Amino acid sequence: MERARATARLLFAGLIAIGLGCSTSSDSRNVAPGARSGRYADLVSLFNDWRLFEQPRMVDGVPDYSVAAMAMQHARLADYRNRLTALDTTGWTTPQQVDYNIVRAEMNGLDFNHRVLKPWARNPAFYVSFYPSRSDQPAREGTVPAGAIELWEWSFPLTPDRANELAARLRTIPGFLTQARRNLTGNAGDLWNYGIGSVADQSAALAALSARVAATNPNVDSAAQQARIATDQFRQWLEQQAPSRTGPSGIGVENYNWYLRNVQLVPYTWANEEVLMRRELDRSRAALKLEEDRNRNLPQQVPIADANDYTKRFNNAVTEYMAFLRDHKVLTVRDYMDPALRARMGSFSPPTKPREFFDEVSYRDPIIMLTHDYHWFDLARMDAEPHPDPIRTHALLYNTFVTRTEGFATAMEEMMMHEGFIDSHPRSRELIFILIAERAARALGDLHLQSNDFTMQQAKQFASDWTPRGWLRVDGGTVSGEQHLYLQQPAYGTSYIIGKIQFDELLNERARQLGDSYSTLAFMDHFNSVGLIPMSLIRWEMTGNPDQIIAMTRTDSSRVH
Repeated sequence: MERARATARLLFAGLIAIGLGCSTSSDSRNVAPGARSGRYADLVSLFNDWRLFEQPRMVDGVPDYSVAAMAMQHARLADYRNRLTALDTTGWTTPQQVDYNIVRAEMNGLDFNHRVLKPWARNPAFYVSFYPSRSDQPAREGTVPAGAIELWEWSFPLTPDRANELAARLRTIPGFLTQARRNLTGNAGDLWNYGIGSVADQSAALAALSARVAATNPNVDSAAQQARIATDQFRQWLEQQAPSRTGPSGIGVENYNWYLRNVQLVPYTWANEEVLMRRELDRSRAALKLEEDRNRNLPQQVPIADANDYTKRFNNAVTEYMAFLRDHKVLTVRDYMDPALRARMGSFSPPTKPREFFDEVSYRDPIIMLTHDYHWFDLARMDAEPHPDPIRTHALLYNTFVTRTEGFATAMEEMMMHEGFIDSHPRSRELIFILIAERAARALGDLHLQSNDFTMQQAKQFASDWTPRGWLRVDGGTVSGEQHLYLQQPAYGTSYIIGKIQFDELLNERARQLGDSYSTLAFMDHFNSVGLIPMSLIRWEMTGNPDQIIAMTRTDSSRVH
Protein backbone atom coordinates (compact mmCIF):
# COMPACT_ATOMS: atom_id res chain seq x y z
CA MET A 1 0.00 0.00 0.00
CA GLU A 2 2.74 2.46 0.96
CA ARG A 3 4.66 1.60 -2.21
CA ALA A 4 1.53 2.21 -4.29
CA ARG A 5 1.00 5.60 -2.65
CA ALA A 6 4.63 6.54 -3.26
CA THR A 7 4.16 5.65 -6.93
CA ALA A 8 0.97 7.72 -7.03
CA ARG A 9 2.78 10.72 -5.56
CA LEU A 10 5.52 10.45 -8.19
CA LEU A 11 2.90 10.16 -10.92
CA PHE A 12 1.16 13.27 -9.64
CA ALA A 13 4.44 15.20 -9.57
CA GLY A 14 4.94 14.16 -13.18
CA LEU A 15 1.47 15.33 -14.15
CA ILE A 16 2.09 18.70 -12.58
CA ALA A 17 5.57 19.09 -14.00
CA ILE A 18 4.72 17.85 -17.50
CA GLY A 19 0.95 17.90 -18.05
CA LEU A 20 0.15 21.17 -16.32
CA GLY A 21 3.51 22.71 -17.00
CA CYS A 22 3.54 22.28 -20.74
CA SER A 23 3.86 26.00 -21.33
CA THR A 24 6.25 28.61 -19.98
CA SER A 25 5.86 32.32 -19.55
CA SER A 26 8.31 35.15 -19.17
CA ASP A 27 5.79 36.68 -16.73
CA SER A 28 6.88 34.29 -13.96
CA ARG A 29 8.56 36.41 -11.34
CA ASN A 30 12.32 36.09 -10.92
CA VAL A 31 12.48 33.41 -13.61
CA ALA A 32 14.39 33.90 -16.85
CA PRO A 33 12.40 33.50 -20.10
CA GLY A 34 12.19 29.81 -21.01
CA ALA A 35 13.14 28.64 -17.53
CA ARG A 36 10.82 27.00 -15.02
CA SER A 37 10.66 28.04 -11.40
CA GLY A 38 10.67 25.39 -8.72
CA ARG A 39 10.20 27.73 -5.78
CA TYR A 40 7.11 27.70 -3.61
CA ALA A 41 7.74 31.41 -3.00
CA ASP A 42 6.95 32.04 -6.66
CA LEU A 43 3.55 30.40 -6.18
CA VAL A 44 2.86 32.74 -3.27
CA SER A 45 3.92 35.73 -5.37
CA LEU A 46 1.69 34.56 -8.22
CA PHE A 47 -1.20 34.05 -5.78
CA ASN A 48 -0.92 37.61 -4.49
CA ASP A 49 -0.84 38.98 -8.05
CA TRP A 50 -3.72 36.72 -9.05
CA ARG A 51 -5.96 37.90 -6.21
CA LEU A 52 -5.43 41.52 -7.29
CA PHE A 53 -6.08 40.67 -10.93
CA GLU A 54 -9.23 38.66 -10.15
CA GLN A 55 -11.01 41.78 -8.89
CA PRO A 56 -12.58 44.00 -11.58
CA ARG A 57 -11.29 47.51 -12.03
CA MET A 58 -13.12 50.16 -10.04
CA VAL A 59 -14.43 53.33 -11.69
CA ASP A 60 -15.47 55.98 -9.15
CA GLY A 61 -15.93 53.24 -6.59
CA VAL A 62 -18.10 51.12 -8.90
CA PRO A 63 -16.83 47.74 -10.16
CA ASP A 64 -16.73 47.55 -13.94
CA TYR A 65 -18.52 44.45 -15.27
CA SER A 66 -19.08 45.85 -18.75
CA VAL A 67 -18.73 43.64 -21.81
CA ALA A 68 -15.41 45.24 -22.73
CA ALA A 69 -13.99 44.98 -19.21
CA MET A 70 -14.98 41.34 -18.84
CA ALA A 71 -13.61 40.42 -22.26
CA MET A 72 -10.29 42.02 -21.36
CA GLN A 73 -10.13 40.22 -18.02
CA HIS A 74 -10.86 36.85 -19.59
CA ALA A 75 -8.21 37.36 -22.23
CA ARG A 76 -5.60 38.28 -19.61
CA LEU A 77 -6.40 35.22 -17.52
CA ALA A 78 -4.19 33.17 -19.83
CA ASP A 79 -1.14 35.08 -18.56
CA TYR A 80 -1.81 33.93 -15.00
CA ARG A 81 -2.47 30.38 -16.07
CA ASN A 82 0.79 30.39 -17.99
CA ARG A 83 2.61 31.58 -14.89
CA LEU A 84 1.03 28.78 -12.91
CA THR A 85 1.90 26.05 -15.40
CA ALA A 86 5.47 27.39 -15.56
CA LEU A 87 6.00 26.36 -11.94
CA ASP A 88 7.89 23.09 -11.44
CA THR A 89 6.46 21.44 -8.31
CA THR A 90 8.99 18.59 -8.22
CA GLY A 91 10.15 18.11 -4.65
CA TRP A 92 7.43 20.29 -3.15
CA THR A 93 5.84 19.13 0.07
CA THR A 94 2.28 17.83 0.02
CA PRO A 95 0.88 21.05 1.58
CA GLN A 96 2.69 23.10 -1.08
CA GLN A 97 1.23 20.96 -3.87
CA VAL A 98 -2.18 21.30 -2.26
CA ASP A 99 -1.72 25.07 -2.41
CA TYR A 100 -0.87 24.81 -6.10
CA ASN A 101 -4.21 23.11 -6.69
CA ILE A 102 -6.06 25.74 -4.69
CA VAL A 103 -4.71 28.41 -7.04
CA ARG A 104 -5.48 26.25 -10.07
CA ALA A 105 -9.09 25.80 -8.91
CA GLU A 106 -9.54 29.54 -8.37
CA MET A 107 -8.27 30.35 -11.85
CA ASN A 108 -10.61 27.74 -13.27
CA GLY A 109 -13.42 29.40 -11.32
CA LEU A 110 -12.86 32.75 -13.00
CA ASP A 111 -12.67 31.04 -16.37
CA PHE A 112 -15.98 29.28 -15.69
CA ASN A 113 -17.59 32.56 -14.70
CA HIS A 114 -16.58 34.04 -18.02
CA ARG A 115 -17.44 31.05 -20.21
CA VAL A 116 -20.61 29.75 -18.56
CA LEU A 117 -22.09 31.50 -15.52
CA LYS A 118 -21.65 35.10 -16.69
CA PRO A 119 -23.43 36.38 -13.56
CA TRP A 120 -22.97 40.03 -14.60
CA ALA A 121 -24.96 39.32 -17.80
CA ARG A 122 -27.44 36.60 -16.69
CA ASN A 123 -28.23 37.11 -13.02
CA PRO A 124 -29.98 40.23 -11.66
CA ALA A 125 -29.26 39.12 -8.07
CA PHE A 126 -25.56 39.61 -8.83
CA TYR A 127 -26.20 43.34 -8.54
CA VAL A 128 -27.34 43.07 -4.93
CA SER A 129 -24.43 44.66 -3.09
CA PHE A 130 -25.78 45.46 0.39
CA TYR A 131 -25.81 42.76 3.06
CA PRO A 132 -26.97 43.63 6.59
CA SER A 133 -25.92 40.40 8.36
CA ARG A 134 -22.88 38.16 8.32
CA SER A 135 -22.80 34.94 6.34
CA ASP A 136 -21.81 31.83 8.29
CA GLN A 137 -19.38 30.96 5.48
CA PRO A 138 -15.77 32.18 5.04
CA ALA A 139 -17.05 34.25 2.09
CA ARG A 140 -20.63 35.04 1.16
CA GLU A 141 -22.47 32.31 -0.66
CA GLY A 142 -22.93 32.54 -4.41
CA THR A 143 -21.64 35.09 -6.87
CA VAL A 144 -21.16 38.45 -5.17
CA PRO A 145 -19.87 41.64 -6.83
CA ALA A 146 -16.66 43.32 -5.79
CA GLY A 147 -17.07 46.09 -3.27
CA ALA A 148 -20.26 44.70 -1.70
CA ILE A 149 -21.19 46.38 1.59
CA GLU A 150 -21.19 43.99 4.56
CA LEU A 151 -23.03 46.12 7.10
CA TRP A 152 -22.12 43.83 10.01
CA GLU A 153 -18.54 45.10 9.65
CA TRP A 154 -19.71 48.55 10.86
CA SER A 155 -20.10 49.03 14.63
CA PHE A 156 -23.02 51.18 15.76
CA PRO A 157 -23.23 53.94 16.81
CA LEU A 158 -21.01 55.03 13.96
CA THR A 159 -18.01 57.26 14.49
CA PRO A 160 -17.89 60.31 12.18
CA ASP A 161 -15.16 58.74 10.02
CA ARG A 162 -16.96 55.41 9.73
CA ALA A 163 -20.23 57.18 8.95
CA ASN A 164 -18.56 59.09 6.12
CA GLU A 165 -17.04 55.86 4.81
CA LEU A 166 -20.37 54.03 4.86
CA ALA A 167 -22.17 56.93 3.20
CA ALA A 168 -19.55 57.02 0.43
CA ARG A 169 -19.96 53.29 -0.15
CA LEU A 170 -23.75 53.57 -0.27
CA ARG A 171 -23.51 56.35 -2.86
CA THR A 172 -21.92 53.88 -5.32
CA ILE A 173 -25.08 51.74 -5.43
CA PRO A 174 -27.09 53.93 -7.88
CA GLY A 175 -24.22 53.98 -10.40
CA PHE A 176 -23.76 50.22 -10.09
CA LEU A 177 -27.44 49.62 -10.78
CA THR A 178 -27.32 51.96 -13.79
CA GLN A 179 -24.49 49.83 -15.16
CA ALA A 180 -26.55 46.69 -14.47
CA ARG A 181 -29.17 47.73 -17.03
CA ARG A 182 -26.49 47.77 -19.75
CA ASN A 183 -24.83 44.53 -18.67
CA LEU A 184 -27.88 42.31 -18.13
CA THR A 185 -28.43 40.89 -21.60
CA GLY A 186 -29.05 37.26 -20.62
CA ASN A 187 -32.25 35.32 -21.21
CA ALA A 188 -32.33 33.09 -18.10
CA GLY A 189 -35.96 33.21 -17.00
CA ASP A 190 -35.80 31.80 -13.47
CA LEU A 191 -32.62 33.69 -12.63
CA TRP A 192 -34.29 36.88 -13.79
CA ASN A 193 -37.59 36.43 -11.98
CA TYR A 194 -36.18 35.23 -8.67
CA GLY A 195 -33.52 37.91 -8.84
CA ILE A 196 -36.29 40.47 -8.58
CA GLY A 197 -37.03 39.19 -5.09
CA SER A 198 -33.37 39.58 -4.08
CA VAL A 199 -33.42 43.18 -5.27
CA ALA A 200 -36.59 43.81 -3.26
CA ASP A 201 -34.82 42.40 -0.20
CA GLN A 202 -32.02 44.93 -0.71
CA SER A 203 -34.57 47.74 -0.75
CA ALA A 204 -36.03 46.56 2.56
CA ALA A 205 -32.57 46.29 4.11
CA LEU A 206 -31.68 49.82 3.02
CA ALA A 207 -34.96 51.10 4.47
CA ALA A 208 -34.08 49.48 7.79
CA LEU A 209 -30.66 51.14 7.78
CA SER A 210 -32.21 54.50 6.98
CA ALA A 211 -34.58 54.21 9.94
CA ARG A 212 -31.71 53.12 12.18
CA VAL A 213 -29.51 56.14 11.48
CA ALA A 214 -32.06 58.86 10.69
CA ALA A 215 -31.64 60.61 14.04
CA THR A 216 -27.88 60.22 14.37
CA ASN A 217 -26.22 60.11 10.93
CA PRO A 218 -28.09 62.23 8.38
CA ASN A 219 -25.40 61.71 5.72
CA VAL A 220 -25.77 57.92 5.97
CA ASP A 221 -29.55 58.26 6.04
CA SER A 222 -29.51 60.35 2.85
CA ALA A 223 -27.17 57.94 1.07
CA ALA A 224 -29.27 54.94 2.12
CA GLN A 225 -32.45 56.60 0.89
CA GLN A 226 -30.90 57.39 -2.49
CA ALA A 227 -29.60 53.82 -2.74
CA ARG A 228 -33.08 52.54 -1.95
CA ILE A 229 -34.71 54.72 -4.61
CA ALA A 230 -32.21 53.42 -7.17
CA THR A 231 -32.84 49.85 -6.01
CA ASP A 232 -36.61 50.26 -6.40
CA GLN A 233 -36.17 51.74 -9.86
CA PHE A 234 -33.93 48.82 -10.82
CA ARG A 235 -36.56 46.37 -9.55
CA GLN A 236 -39.21 48.08 -11.65
CA TRP A 237 -36.97 47.83 -14.73
CA LEU A 238 -36.42 44.12 -14.05
CA GLU A 239 -40.17 43.58 -13.79
CA GLN A 240 -40.73 45.38 -17.10
CA GLN A 241 -38.10 43.21 -18.80
CA ALA A 242 -39.21 39.92 -17.19
CA PRO A 243 -41.76 38.83 -19.85
CA SER A 244 -38.99 38.77 -22.46
CA ARG A 245 -36.66 36.58 -20.38
CA THR A 246 -37.87 33.06 -21.01
CA GLY A 247 -34.76 30.93 -21.53
CA PRO A 248 -33.33 28.14 -19.35
CA SER A 249 -31.25 29.07 -16.32
CA GLY A 250 -29.30 25.86 -15.70
CA ILE A 251 -25.78 25.33 -17.01
CA GLY A 252 -26.28 21.78 -18.34
CA VAL A 253 -24.75 18.47 -17.25
CA GLU A 254 -21.50 18.78 -19.21
CA ASN A 255 -20.71 22.16 -17.70
CA TYR A 256 -21.75 20.92 -14.26
CA ASN A 257 -19.30 18.02 -14.55
CA TRP A 258 -16.47 20.33 -15.57
CA TYR A 259 -17.24 22.64 -12.68
CA LEU A 260 -17.27 19.81 -10.14
CA ARG A 261 -13.87 18.48 -11.16
CA ASN A 262 -12.00 21.64 -12.04
CA VAL A 263 -13.36 24.27 -9.63
CA GLN A 264 -14.92 22.45 -6.68
CA LEU A 265 -12.40 19.58 -6.99
CA VAL A 266 -15.13 17.03 -6.36
CA PRO A 267 -14.35 13.55 -7.76
CA TYR A 268 -17.90 12.85 -8.96
CA THR A 269 -20.08 13.60 -11.95
CA TRP A 270 -23.64 14.92 -12.10
CA ALA A 271 -24.85 11.34 -12.54
CA ASN A 272 -22.78 10.08 -9.58
CA GLU A 273 -24.19 12.79 -7.37
CA GLU A 274 -27.76 12.10 -8.46
CA VAL A 275 -27.39 8.47 -7.36
CA LEU A 276 -25.78 9.48 -4.07
CA MET A 277 -28.49 12.03 -3.29
CA ARG A 278 -31.29 9.54 -3.98
CA ARG A 279 -29.52 6.98 -1.80
CA GLU A 280 -29.24 9.47 1.08
CA LEU A 281 -32.86 10.47 0.67
CA ASP A 282 -34.00 6.85 0.87
CA ARG A 283 -31.65 6.06 3.77
CA SER A 284 -32.67 9.02 5.89
CA ARG A 285 -36.41 8.63 5.33
CA ALA A 286 -36.23 4.90 6.11
CA ALA A 287 -34.15 5.56 9.24
CA LEU A 288 -36.66 8.19 10.34
CA LYS A 289 -39.53 5.70 10.09
CA LEU A 290 -37.61 3.18 12.18
CA GLU A 291 -36.77 5.85 14.78
CA GLU A 292 -40.40 6.92 14.94
CA ASP A 293 -41.45 3.31 15.44
CA ARG A 294 -38.85 2.86 18.16
CA ASN A 295 -40.11 6.00 19.91
CA ARG A 296 -43.81 5.40 19.38
CA ASN A 297 -44.54 5.24 23.12
CA LEU A 298 -42.64 8.44 23.89
CA PRO A 299 -44.38 11.83 23.97
CA GLN A 300 -43.96 14.09 20.96
CA GLN A 301 -41.43 16.91 21.25
CA VAL A 302 -43.10 20.22 22.13
CA PRO A 303 -41.70 23.37 20.46
CA ILE A 304 -40.39 26.23 22.60
CA ALA A 305 -43.35 28.36 23.56
CA ASP A 306 -42.03 31.66 24.96
CA ALA A 307 -39.02 33.96 25.11
CA ASN A 308 -37.88 32.90 28.60
CA ASP A 309 -37.93 29.24 27.65
CA TYR A 310 -36.07 30.08 24.43
CA THR A 311 -33.22 31.88 26.22
CA LYS A 312 -32.94 29.20 28.89
CA ARG A 313 -32.94 26.24 26.52
CA PHE A 314 -30.55 27.73 23.99
CA ASN A 315 -28.04 28.75 26.66
CA ASN A 316 -28.30 25.34 28.33
CA ALA A 317 -27.80 23.69 24.94
CA VAL A 318 -24.53 25.56 24.35
CA THR A 319 -23.31 24.65 27.83
CA GLU A 320 -24.16 20.97 27.31
CA TYR A 321 -22.58 20.91 23.85
CA MET A 322 -19.29 22.49 24.88
CA ALA A 323 -19.04 20.17 27.92
CA PHE A 324 -19.61 17.12 25.72
CA LEU A 325 -16.95 18.16 23.19
CA ARG A 326 -14.48 18.67 26.01
CA ASP A 327 -15.33 15.72 28.26
CA HIS A 328 -15.62 13.16 25.46
CA LYS A 329 -12.44 14.43 23.78
CA VAL A 330 -14.12 14.98 20.42
CA LEU A 331 -11.79 17.91 19.64
CA THR A 332 -9.66 20.47 21.44
CA VAL A 333 -12.01 23.13 22.76
CA ARG A 334 -10.79 26.71 22.37
CA ASP A 335 -11.84 29.71 24.46
CA TYR A 336 -13.45 31.40 21.46
CA MET A 337 -15.87 28.55 20.70
CA ASP A 338 -18.46 29.04 23.44
CA PRO A 339 -18.93 32.80 22.85
CA ALA A 340 -19.01 32.21 19.08
CA LEU A 341 -22.14 30.09 19.54
CA ARG A 342 -23.83 32.27 22.15
CA ALA A 343 -23.40 35.35 19.94
CA ARG A 344 -25.56 33.64 17.30
CA MET A 345 -28.32 32.43 19.59
CA GLY A 346 -30.97 34.75 18.17
CA SER A 347 -34.26 35.53 19.86
CA PHE A 348 -37.69 34.00 20.21
CA SER A 349 -40.24 34.46 17.44
CA PRO A 350 -43.89 33.92 18.33
CA PRO A 351 -45.65 31.32 16.16
CA THR A 352 -47.93 33.83 14.44
CA LYS A 353 -47.39 31.91 11.19
CA PRO A 354 -45.93 28.49 10.32
CA ARG A 355 -42.24 28.34 11.18
CA GLU A 356 -39.51 27.89 8.60
CA PHE A 357 -37.80 24.50 8.35
CA PHE A 358 -34.79 25.02 10.59
CA ASP A 359 -36.91 26.66 13.29
CA GLU A 360 -39.13 23.60 13.26
CA VAL A 361 -36.02 21.63 14.21
CA SER A 362 -34.41 24.09 16.65
CA TYR A 363 -37.59 24.93 18.53
CA ARG A 364 -38.00 21.22 19.33
CA ASP A 365 -34.40 20.74 20.44
CA PRO A 366 -31.95 23.65 20.21
CA ILE A 367 -29.01 21.32 20.67
CA ILE A 368 -29.33 19.72 17.22
CA MET A 369 -28.46 22.72 15.05
CA LEU A 370 -25.54 23.61 17.33
CA THR A 371 -23.69 20.73 15.73
CA HIS A 372 -24.20 22.27 12.27
CA ASP A 373 -23.18 25.63 13.71
CA TYR A 374 -19.61 24.41 13.49
CA HIS A 375 -19.48 27.23 10.92
CA TRP A 376 -19.06 29.73 13.76
CA PHE A 377 -16.16 27.71 15.18
CA ASP A 378 -14.55 27.88 11.73
CA LEU A 379 -14.97 31.65 11.45
CA ALA A 380 -13.78 32.26 15.02
CA ARG A 381 -10.72 30.12 14.32
CA MET A 382 -9.97 32.15 11.18
CA ASP A 383 -9.92 35.28 13.35
CA ALA A 384 -8.13 33.90 16.41
CA GLU A 385 -5.78 31.42 14.75
CA PRO A 386 -5.20 32.46 11.13
CA HIS A 387 -3.78 29.68 9.03
CA PRO A 388 0.01 30.17 8.71
CA ASP A 389 -0.07 29.31 5.02
CA PRO A 390 -0.46 32.58 3.04
CA ILE A 391 -2.68 30.88 0.46
CA ARG A 392 -5.08 29.56 3.13
CA THR A 393 -5.17 32.54 5.47
CA HIS A 394 -8.17 34.12 3.77
CA ALA A 395 -11.34 32.67 2.28
CA LEU A 396 -10.98 30.81 -0.99
CA LEU A 397 -12.75 32.21 -4.04
CA TYR A 398 -15.79 30.77 -5.84
CA ASN A 399 -17.10 28.98 -2.74
CA THR A 400 -14.55 26.20 -3.27
CA PHE A 401 -14.56 25.66 0.49
CA VAL A 402 -18.13 24.34 0.65
CA THR A 403 -17.41 20.60 0.74
CA ARG A 404 -15.42 21.37 3.89
CA THR A 405 -17.65 24.01 5.50
CA GLU A 406 -21.16 22.86 4.58
CA GLY A 407 -20.16 19.23 4.12
CA PHE A 408 -18.46 18.85 7.47
CA ALA A 409 -21.14 20.82 9.34
CA THR A 410 -23.63 18.29 7.96
CA ALA A 411 -21.36 15.39 8.87
CA MET A 412 -21.00 16.77 12.40
CA GLU A 413 -24.72 16.33 13.04
CA GLU A 414 -24.67 12.58 12.50
CA MET A 415 -21.16 12.22 13.91
CA MET A 416 -22.24 13.67 17.24
CA MET A 417 -25.29 11.41 17.26
CA HIS A 418 -22.96 8.40 16.90
CA GLU A 419 -20.71 9.82 19.63
CA GLY A 420 -23.71 9.64 21.98
CA PHE A 421 -24.35 13.35 22.27
CA ILE A 422 -28.14 13.12 22.03
CA ASP A 423 -28.67 9.82 23.83
CA SER A 424 -30.38 11.71 26.64
CA HIS A 425 -32.63 13.68 24.25
CA PRO A 426 -35.75 11.61 23.52
CA ARG A 427 -36.80 11.63 19.87
CA SER A 428 -33.97 13.97 18.77
CA ARG A 429 -32.39 11.28 16.59
CA GLU A 430 -35.49 11.73 14.44
CA LEU A 431 -34.48 15.34 13.84
CA ILE A 432 -31.07 14.26 12.52
CA PHE A 433 -32.67 12.11 9.81
CA ILE A 434 -35.18 14.82 8.93
CA LEU A 435 -32.25 17.19 8.36
CA ILE A 436 -30.46 14.70 6.12
CA ALA A 437 -33.61 14.08 4.10
CA GLU A 438 -34.11 17.82 3.58
CA ARG A 439 -30.50 18.25 2.40
CA ALA A 440 -30.80 15.34 -0.03
CA ALA A 441 -34.16 16.52 -1.41
CA ARG A 442 -33.00 20.07 -2.05
CA ALA A 443 -29.73 18.75 -3.54
CA LEU A 444 -31.75 16.83 -6.12
CA GLY A 445 -33.43 20.14 -6.84
CA ASP A 446 -29.96 21.67 -7.39
CA LEU A 447 -28.97 18.93 -9.82
CA HIS A 448 -32.16 19.03 -11.86
CA LEU A 449 -32.27 22.81 -11.93
CA GLN A 450 -28.81 22.85 -13.47
CA SER A 451 -29.63 20.10 -15.96
CA ASN A 452 -32.74 22.12 -16.91
CA ASP A 453 -35.06 19.21 -16.03
CA PHE A 454 -36.72 21.33 -13.31
CA THR A 455 -37.95 24.87 -13.22
CA MET A 456 -37.48 26.72 -9.93
CA GLN A 457 -41.10 26.01 -8.99
CA GLN A 458 -40.63 22.31 -9.68
CA ALA A 459 -37.41 22.19 -7.66
CA LYS A 460 -39.13 23.90 -4.73
CA GLN A 461 -42.08 21.54 -4.94
CA PHE A 462 -39.83 18.47 -5.10
CA ALA A 463 -37.79 19.56 -2.07
CA SER A 464 -40.96 20.36 -0.15
CA ASP A 465 -42.68 17.09 -1.03
CA TRP A 466 -39.74 14.91 -0.01
CA THR A 467 -38.89 16.69 3.24
CA PRO A 468 -40.60 14.85 6.11
CA ARG A 469 -43.51 16.24 8.13
CA GLY A 470 -44.28 19.10 5.74
CA TRP A 471 -41.77 21.33 7.51
CA LEU A 472 -40.21 22.69 4.30
CA ARG A 473 -43.24 24.61 3.07
CA VAL A 474 -43.31 25.26 -0.65
CA ASP A 475 -44.59 28.80 0.03
CA GLY A 476 -41.93 29.48 2.67
CA GLY A 477 -38.84 31.62 2.41
CA THR A 478 -36.37 28.80 3.14
CA VAL A 479 -37.07 26.66 0.10
CA SER A 480 -37.12 29.69 -2.24
CA GLY A 481 -33.90 31.10 -0.86
CA GLU A 482 -32.12 27.76 -1.01
CA GLN A 483 -33.09 26.82 -4.54
CA HIS A 484 -32.38 30.33 -5.82
CA LEU A 485 -28.87 30.13 -4.32
CA TYR A 486 -28.27 26.72 -5.88
CA LEU A 487 -29.39 27.97 -9.27
CA GLN A 488 -26.85 30.80 -9.03
CA GLN A 489 -24.04 28.72 -7.51
CA PRO A 490 -23.77 25.23 -9.04
CA ALA A 491 -22.84 22.40 -6.64
CA TYR A 492 -23.70 24.38 -3.52
CA GLY A 493 -26.86 22.41 -2.83
CA THR A 494 -25.11 19.07 -3.22
CA SER A 495 -22.07 20.09 -1.14
CA TYR A 496 -23.79 19.33 2.18
CA ILE A 497 -24.21 15.63 1.43
CA ILE A 498 -21.21 15.26 -0.89
CA GLY A 499 -18.88 16.87 1.66
CA LYS A 500 -20.33 14.61 4.36
CA ILE A 501 -19.65 11.56 2.18
CA GLN A 502 -16.09 12.76 1.59
CA PHE A 503 -15.60 13.33 5.31
CA ASP A 504 -16.81 9.78 6.06
CA GLU A 505 -14.34 8.49 3.49
CA LEU A 506 -11.52 10.55 4.99
CA LEU A 507 -12.20 9.44 8.56
CA ASN A 508 -12.34 5.80 7.48
CA GLU A 509 -9.12 6.01 5.47
CA ARG A 510 -7.21 7.85 8.18
CA ALA A 511 -8.46 5.46 10.87
CA ARG A 512 -7.26 2.49 8.82
CA GLN A 513 -3.84 4.12 8.46
CA LEU A 514 -3.55 4.80 12.19
CA GLY A 515 -4.96 1.52 13.42
CA ASP A 516 -5.06 1.24 17.19
CA SER A 517 -3.44 4.67 17.58
CA TYR A 518 -6.53 6.41 16.11
CA SER A 519 -8.31 8.92 18.33
CA THR A 520 -11.11 11.26 17.34
CA LEU A 521 -9.45 14.10 19.26
CA ALA A 522 -6.20 13.83 17.30
CA PHE A 523 -8.02 13.28 14.02
CA MET A 524 -10.25 16.33 14.48
CA ASP A 525 -7.37 18.57 15.56
CA HIS A 526 -5.45 17.53 12.44
CA PHE A 527 -8.55 18.07 10.31
CA ASN A 528 -9.09 21.57 11.69
CA SER A 529 -5.44 22.51 11.19
CA VAL A 530 -5.54 21.93 7.43
CA GLY A 531 -7.85 24.87 6.79
CA LEU A 532 -11.07 25.59 4.92
CA ILE A 533 -10.21 24.04 1.56
CA PRO A 534 -11.90 21.44 -0.67
CA MET A 535 -12.39 18.11 1.05
CA SER A 536 -10.44 16.24 -1.64
CA LEU A 537 -7.38 18.37 -0.84
CA ILE A 538 -7.83 17.84 2.90
CA ARG A 539 -7.87 14.10 2.24
CA TRP A 540 -4.64 14.31 0.23
CA GLU A 541 -2.88 16.30 2.94
CA MET A 542 -4.08 14.14 5.84
CA THR A 543 -3.62 10.72 4.22
CA GLY A 544 -0.87 11.39 1.69
CA ASN A 545 -3.12 9.88 -1.00
CA PRO A 546 -3.45 12.11 -4.10
CA ASP A 547 -5.42 9.66 -6.26
CA GLN A 548 -8.56 11.81 -6.52
CA ILE A 549 -6.59 14.91 -7.53
CA ILE A 550 -4.60 12.87 -10.06
CA ALA A 551 -7.80 11.65 -11.69
CA MET A 552 -9.31 15.13 -11.79
CA THR A 553 -6.09 16.69 -13.12
CA ARG A 554 -6.05 14.24 -16.01
CA THR A 555 -9.41 15.60 -17.17
CA ASP A 556 -8.61 19.27 -16.58
CA SER A 557 -9.24 20.77 -20.02
CA SER A 558 -8.19 24.19 -18.74
CA ARG A 559 -4.49 23.48 -19.21
CA VAL A 560 -2.64 26.11 -21.21
CA HIS A 561 -0.68 24.51 -24.06
